[in-house]
Amino acid sequence: MTETNKQMSFEAALGELEKLVQELERGQLDLDDAISAYERGTALKELCRQKLADAQMRVEKLSVNAAGEPRVEPFDPSR
Repeated sequence: MTETNKQMSFEAALGELEKLVQELERGQLDLDDAISAYERGTALKELCRQKLADAQMRVEKLSVNAAGEPRVEPFDPSR
């Protein structure tokens, strides 16, 4: 994944991915362009997946129970 992709917002990546899917579904791309679009789409899908995973970790809190075992709790901003 390029540095540009890592800096891309989730919304921008998802928007580009949606456009690529539409182009592929129309079936009007030649083979080389279709393969390139598929590869770009795969990279964008992974970027979106990673950004969602990162967001999930930011809203979950890792804590330790009485037995010393780790557990994940939803983030509660009121605490």
